[in-house]
Amino acid sequence: MSRKKIWEKKKRFPKENRASFKKKNIKSLKKQGLLAEGVFIGNARGFGFVETGEDEEDIFIPADAVNTALHQDRVQVLLKKEQKPGKRREGTVIKILERGTTEVVGTFQREGDYGFVLCDNQKISRDVYISPKNSHGIRDGEKVVAQILDYGSEKRKPEGKITESLGNIHAPGADILAVVKSYGIPSEFPVRVMNQAMRVPDHVLEADWDGRDDLTGLMTVTIDGEDAKDLDDAVSLTKEGNLYHLGVHIADVSNYVQGGSAIDREALKRGTSVYLADRVIPMLPERLSNGICSLNQGVERLALSCLMDIDENGTVVSHKITESVIRVDRRMSYEQVRCILEDGETETSREYQEFVPMFFLMKELSGILRGCRHNRGSIDFDFPESKIILNGAGRAIDVKPYETSVATEIIEDFMLLANETVAREYCKGEYPFVYRTHENPDPDKVEELLMLLHNQGIDVRKSGQEITPKEIQEILESIQDLPNETMISRLTLRTMKQAKYTTECSGHFGLAARYYCHFTSPIRRYPDLQIHRIIRDNLRGRLTREGKTEHYREILEEVARQSSVCERRAQEAERESDKMKKAEYMSYHLGEEFDGIISGVTGYGLYVELGNTVEGLVHITALKDDYYTFDQETHELRGELTKKVYHLGQKIRVRVADADAVKRSVDFTIAEEQEE
Repeated sequence: MSRKKIWEKKKRFPKENRASFKKKNIKSLKKQGLLAEGVFIGNARGFGFVETGEDEEDIFIPADAVNTALHQDRVQVLLKKEQKPGKRREGTVIKILERGTTEVVGTFQREGDYGFVLCDNQKISRDVYISPKNSHGIRDGEKVVAQILDYGSEKRKPEGKITESLGNIHAPGADILAVVKSYGIPSEFPVRVMNQAMRVPDHVLEADWDGRDDLTGLMTVTIDGEDAKDLDDAVSLTKEGNLYHLGVHIADVSNYVQGGSAIDREALKRGTSVYLADRVIPMLPERLSNGICSLNQGVERLALSCLMDIDENGTVVSHKITESVIRVDRRMSYEQVRCILEDGETETSREYQEFVPMFFLMKELSGILRGCRHNRGSIDFDFPESKIILNGAGRAIDVKPYETSVATEIIEDFMLLANETVAREYCKGEYPFVYRTHENPDPDKVEELLMLLHNQGIDVRKSGQEITPKEIQEILESIQDLPNETMISRLTLRTMKQAKYTTECSGHFGLAARYYCHFTSPIRRYPDLQIHRIIRDNLRGRLTREGKTEHYREILEEVARQSSVCERRAQEAERESDKMKKAEYMSYHLGEEFDGIISGVTGYGLYVELGNTVEGLVHITALKDDYYTFDQETHELRGELTKKVYHLGQKIRVRVADADAVKRSVDFTIAEEQEE
C-alpha cells in the first residue's frame, strides 16, 4: 500500500492522552510519587526526556512511550514502579498539559500532490504531513514554516499546513532564517514600534541636561569589536595618588524607551539581541540601537555613569551612580588597543598618542581587579569562541578560534566591577531589583565530576560538603597546559548550573560574587534596561512616591522569568547557527585530514575537536581495527585485542567522512596512518 493510501485510509483522531485515570487513581498515584509533570525534550531517534525541575534528574521516555508529545510540550508522566538502581528514572507520557510546539520549520518534500515537512529541529523526530489543500503550491526543497493542525497518534504522523515560505534551501540566508523561525525569534518590528522609534529625537535635547552631571570634559573612549554598531558602554580612567578614578558610562536607553510603551513591550518580548552567523536580530529598532542610544564618537549622549574610586588593592572605597551627559573622544577597537599595549611604537600608537597613557593605566588597573577576583575564587573558563567567515552568498569559507586579548580583558574587568558595585548598593538598600544569579552546583554532579577527575589522575580535594568556587578554580589551575585541559574545563563547566535572572540577590557562584547584576548593556539586554529605570526613579526620588516601589515588585518576577527564557532561546539559536555553518564549512573538506584532540568519550564513539573549534564524531562502528568497550568511570574506550585506549585530551588525526549542515553534524574516521 502506498504512503498516500496509508494516510488517506480512514482517519482516526484518537484522544491525545495515551491513558486516562479516574480521579481517585490520580490521587493514589500522586501519593505513591508515581506521577510527575515537566517539559518534554525530544530526540532525533524518537525517545525523549522530561525536565521536572532544576534539582531533579530528568525522566527518560522510551520511543514507544512518548504518546504524541513533541519537543517543549508540557506533559504529565506516569513513572515506572520499579526503577533500576543507578539508572535514570523512566516513565510514560500519559497526558499533554500544554503544547509547546505549535509550528515547525523545515524542508518541504513533495510527493505528488501532497508532501511532508522534514523538521530542521533535530529534537522533533516526526515529519509533518501536508495535504494538497494545505501545501499552497510550495515546491520541493523549499524551506517552510508549517502550523500543526493535528498532532496525530502513535501510528499516524502529525498534520499541518504551510503558513510561510522561506525560499529555496540553497538561497543565501535561508538556512539562518530557518533557525530564526524555528526558535520563534521575532525578526521584524511591528509598524507601531517603528513609528514610535521614528519619533525619538536623533540628538540630545537641551531639556535632557536637567539634573544630570556634565561629564563631557572627561577623556572617554569606547572599546569594542571592529564591526560593532551598538556601542552601549564607554570608559574613563585617571589616577591621583593611590586612587584610581574609574568611570563606566552606560547608554541611558531608559530615557528614550518608556516603561509600558510599544517599544518597551517589544523589547521585553525579545528579551535580548541575538547574534547569529550572518546577522544580528536587535532587541531595539536600529534608529535607537545604532543612533541616539549608541555612544558614538564626538557627539553628546545621555548615560548612567558608575564612578568608582579604587585603591591599589582593587577595593572600591567609594562610588557614585549618576545620570550624566558624556561625549566619547575616540571609538577604539579591541585590536587597536591590543596593538598599543603589546606592539610597542607603531602607527596606531602614534595616531592615538594622547590616549596611550590612559590605556596603560587601564591595563594596570585591569590586572589588579583580575587578581582580586582570582584571590576570592572567581572561576575563569577560558574557551576560544568561534569566528565563522562567510562569503557574499552566505557560505562558510573559514572557521577559526576568536581569541581574547588584553583589550577584551580590560573591558570585561571594568564591566564586572560596575555590575557588582551597582548590585551591592541596590541589594543593601533593599530596593526592588533584577539580579544576575548563579546558584551553587548540584552536589551529586560535583561528586561525579570529582570521581572522573580522580580517574583521570588529577589530584582533587574538597574540604566541605559543598564545593567552593576557589576549589574549582584550583582544579582548573592544576590542569593548565595538560593535553586534556580544555576537555576537563568543559566537563567542569557542564557541572555548573545555568545563570539566570532573579529578584533575589543570592550571589554569583562562578564569579564568587556576593552581589551581581547586569547593568552595562541596556541596548541588547532587557534586564539592564529595566534596572536603569529603577536607578533613575531612585535618583530622582520617585521610588518612594507614585507607588513606584509596589509597581516594580509586581512586574519584576515576570521580567526576570521572561528575560531568562529569552536568553536561553537566543543561546540555543546562536549555538545551532554556529553548528550549521561549521558543518557546512567541513562539507567542503570531505576526505581531508586534520589534527584534533578527543573532547568526549561515550559508549557510541569519540568526539574530536579540531584546532579551528569544529567538533565531530568518530562513531564506534568506524573503529574497525578492534572491538571497543566503554569504561564509564575513566571515560575511555578500550580495544579488547589491541589493548588500544582512547581517552580525553588525547591528540588524534582524523579524516572528514561526512558533514551535514541540516543535521548540524560532522563525522570523522581515524586517519589511516594513525590506525597503523
